[in-house]
Amino acid sequence: MRRAGPPGRAPHRQLLRRRRAVAAARRGPAAARRPVRRAAADGAAVREPTVAAQARLVDARRGPTAPRSPRPGRPATAARGYTGDEIAVVGVAGRFPGAPDVATFWWNLLAGVDSIHDHTPEELVALGVGPRLLADPRHVRAAGRLDDVAGFDAEFFAFGEQEAARTDPQHRLFLETAWEALEDAGHDPSRFPGLVGVYAAASANRYFLFHLMDNPAVVGDVDPDDWEARLVGRQATDHLPGQVAYRLGLTGPAMSVQSACSSSLAAVCVAAQSLADYQCDIALAGGVNVTWPRYRHTPGGMASPDGRCRAFDEAASGSGFGSGVGVVALRRLADAQADGDRIYAILPGWAVTNDGADRAGFAVPGPAGQAAAVANALAAAEVDPGEVRFIEAHGSGTPLGDALEVAALHEVYEGAAPAESCALGSVKTNIGHLDAAAGIAGLIKAVLAVQHGVIPPNLHFTRPHPEIDLDAGPFYVPTKARNWPEGGRRVAGVSSFGLGGTNAHVVVEQPPPAEPVDAPDAAAHLLPVSARTPAALRAALARLRRHLAGAAPALAGVAATLALGRRAFGCRAAVVAGDLAEALAGLDALLDGGERIAGPPGELRDLAADWVAGRDVDWTALHPEGGFRRAGLPTYPFQRQRYWIDPHQRGLR
Repeated sequence: MRRAGPPGRAPHRQLLRRRRAVAAARRGPAAARRPVRRAAADGAAVREPTVAAQARLVDARRGPTAPRSPRPGRPATAARGYTGDEIAVVGVAGRFPGAPDVATFWWNLLAGVDSIHDHTPEELVALGVGPRLLADPRHVRAAGRLDDVAGFDAEFFAFGEQEAARTDPQHRLFLETAWEALEDAGHDPSRFPGLVGVYAAASANRYFLFHLMDNPAVVGDVDPDDWEARLVGRQATDHLPGQVAYRLGLTGPAMSVQSACSSSLAAVCVAAQSLADYQCDIALAGGVNVTWPRYRHTPGGMASPDGRCRAFDEAASGSGFGSGVGVVALRRLADAQADGDRIYAILPGWAVTNDGADRAGFAVPGPAGQAAAVANALAAAEVDPGEVRFIEAHGSGTPLGDALEVAALHEVYEGAAPAESCALGSVKTNIGHLDAAAGIAGLIKAVLAVQHGVIPPNLHFTRPHPEIDLDAGPFYVPTKARNWPEGGRRVAGVSSFGLGGTNAHVVVEQPPPAEPVDAPDAAAHLLPVSARTPAALRAALARLRRHLAGAAPALAGVAATLALGRRAFGCRAAVVAGDLAEALAGLDALLDGGERIAGPPGELRDLAADWVAGRDVDWTALHPEGGFRRAGLPTYPFQRQRYWIDPHQRGLR
């Protein structure tokens, strides 16, 4: 199926070329280059409200135009000139259905695991689902389930027991995941010299609505006309970023970003723009959703009858819904390179649009707005559509939504590349629709695909829906994992479209090659490990031991990351080792015995003893700037306990 934009609007593949001309005019001399949005305050073109208006202005300045030349071929990898202001993904964390961490999530994606859980009647009763819904054949009993939603390490974040029990579990999940993203990035916010911002999205607080509100155990015996007394404080989605900033000690911007299903990817766009505008130096961005299987399938609605999403397939009938949380840590590329950060990918371009009024209804997508978001992001990234080999689509599994999305992609990609050269995927086929966390789940999938050079399979796909014409463009739906095509840099696109018409698109690209570090010669390395409690310390030592045995990383990077990129808590232990075998032996000694220091005698062991005793250590003397690269290491082992208030029973439903 092919759909044109509104009357009078030029095709978006032509607007993409014109937008590039606008971007080139903005940048000026190479020495002063900034991302397109950094220069947005300059020039008349960017004051125009639409891409079409900008294109008309550029055409007017050029005067009469010659016949258009053919679309340029895909540029070589060397064509990318880095300004240093590109946005780098330096930390990734998440919990998704069937995956307690990002590593398991990636393994499940590659293996084609269907992470939707079919609840038994007993499980549904235990969740509090009543007999009327259980007896309804339209009840969707499957969902993307997140384990231990009731668990939380309240002590770690300085929550009292009652406060923890009354806090939205979405906030609690996001707090833990934000901390993990910072640790994965190798930065302790208490020692980071710049500003750390938070850009968070959360779905409706069902815990408050159905567990806390009007629950006598929470609000007591209140006058039903006293509405304010019936509310429990700090439960709104607006409170989440401030909660993260308060608990983690962050002083950059803290903003809630809400645009329905596209919220978390829109949050990434806002965070990237904040970094590009130098409003912060690290940005945490992501989203969270907690839901339960308490909904019915309606023909033509968003919920599929079996809880599965069959994006782009002839049997598509909606999505299942799921719970999950994801957070990325972002930095400007130059800063990340200077600090030796591990860079997963870069985000060279992003865009957010809205479909406006030119559509069939508020809840109906608009292909013109979607195409504009994709075209604007590619133009800002200076990426030709022919370079993109994977698009992580919104892919909601509704026949109308999928058809309109593919039609919008054709507006930008038609003629850009050979047939079946660009994979089209949707993570919703694996884990369901995560609402406010849907976009961040798709972004993390694309980041990992670019990093590892593998395109994961799409589940539940046999043949395209009759309303979807994949042959009109370069797209295909992969049904098994594929290696990234050889040649050129790895580039992907991620789309997330919200109910109400807010469209977000982000370009994901492999980072430039890491420069070699000038590491000082060291006969041995000091590995400091700490936690808030003895049990957590033992768990942290065990996690580190498993990681070193499996990944065999460079010990110098491990030592620097533990010393400079981790918070120093009260319970401490340390290992001095000259190589990986000695490090494993030292960790075994700490886990098997009662000692807190392992390693041969000498100056480093004396330093370890000082640190374990609680004294400060100047780690920069051991790890000078430019002499190390941060390593990916296990994050803090949260000691979760159950903090939960069951809903007030009002009789049979």
